[in-house]
Amino acid sequence: MTGRMKVKFDKYWENIEKPENLNMFCSLLMCWILEEKTVAEERAAALKASEKKKESGKSSVLIDVKPWDDETDMKKLEEAVRSVHMELLTFGASKLVPVRYDIKKLQIMLTIVDDLVSVDDLIENYLTVEPINEYVQSCDIVAFNKI
Repeated sequence: MTGRMKVKFDKYWENIEKPENLNMFCSLLMCWILEEKTVAEERAAALKASEKKKESGKSSVLIDVKPWDDETDMKKLEEAVRSVHMELLTFGASKLVPVRYDIKKLQIMLTIVDDLVSVDDLIENYLTVEPINEYVQSCDIVAFNKI
């Protein structure tokens, strides 16, 4: 038993009624229970303190947005992609990359907060649904980097 535990045990021991037939086993059991309770309280306090200090991580994501065909207006495609609004999602630089036969795809950089924005959710629920799917055939994650 540590010194700090002994002081707590002695304070606890003074405040309880002691039957006449209390033996050493009971006192050791009570000491063990008190020590376990204190350790659990210390762990909970440390966990709470670490949760306060923990910041959400950020990630940089590069996405390929592929149009339906070569006649798709790429400026409207980019405007449609940038019109997506989610909390703590920011769009960065973009460029048109040739695929073949005069078809180009849009590569766009996103910065997200990991705890609040899911890239899969962004693609499935925002970029491939009406009205954006008028321009977007599919989206692929090219790069995903933690910041």
